[in-house]
Amino acid sequence: MENISVHSGSLPPTVQYFLSDPLFPKALKSSTMCDTEEFVEEFEEEQEEVNEEQEEAAEEEVEEEVEEEEEEIEEEKEEDEQEAEEDTKPKPKMFVPNIIPPMLPDGEKVDFDDLHRKRVEKDFNELQSLIQLHFSTRQKEEDELVSLKNRIEHRRADRAEQQRIRAERDRERQARLAVERTRREEESAKLRAEEDAKKKKILSNKGYGGYLQKVDQKKGKRLTEREKKTKCLMERRKPLNIDHLNQEKLGEKALDLWKWLTQLHAEKFDLAEKLKRQKYDINVLRNRVSDHQRGAKTTKTTRKSWK
Repeated sequence: MENISVHSGSLPPTVQYFLSDPLFPKALKSSTMCDTEEFVEEFEEEQEEVNEEQEEAAEEEVEEEVEEEEEEIEEEKEEDEQEAEEDTKPKPKMFVPNIIPPMLPDGEKVDFDDLHRKRVEKDFNELQSLIQLHFSTRQKEEDELVSLKNRIEHRRADRAEQQRIRAERDRERQARLAVERTRREEESAKLRAEEDAKKKKILSNKGYGGYLQKVDQKKGKRLTEREKKTKCLMERRKPLNIDHLNQEKLGEKALDLWKWLTQLHAEKFDLAEKLKRQKYDINVLRNRVSDHQRGAKTTKTTRKSWK
């Protein structure tokens, strides 16, 4: 019974139940004791063989995986060396981390399911991060595209508004010019009519025919000279056309006008000096002529006295 109690922990549950039953006959217990010991020994031997086979299979699988990883590493190294020999141009060195084969703990079993699960989780997390990065960059690009479209539309609207304002100002300017032109034409026509009426009134008096004709000739000359002067001034005095200019363009226009004004003053000064010089030359020549005439008269008088 002591042997049975010693090996009862490793017996099957049915055998343990019958041996522990008090109603079970002692004779049968003593007769089956030898059989149970043999059965227990066989069961333990089979259990040990199964455990050894499982451990050997696990170790073989681990060794095969390690060998495969080492072979892959060696193949990658050989390929890298071949590519380095083939390429003549220098290329940037790629960082290749040293892959260390997994070390198996001594006396412990390796859970390959756990390793596979961890690897799958790692790949899934990396894929998820890449997907999130892709969607974030795509969202940024879409936002930039929308903002660019909005800016383009805003610029188009501003340009259309500026063109509308410019066209309206041009129409107003053309209308003002037309009104001014009609007013000038009316004034000139009125002046011509008044002058014609005055001429007719003066011509009605026949006693002043020759005198009036001379006066008309003088007036005609004066009018032609005045017309020439006004024409020259109109050609030199051009319209500004500054309604459509911005602040920067207005500054440039003012600078150009200032330069033109200084040039006119310089020309005026030069002409005035030239006029003074010409007047001086004329006076000198007149004095010489008068002196020459006086000298000629004195010579004539002396000749007459000698005769």
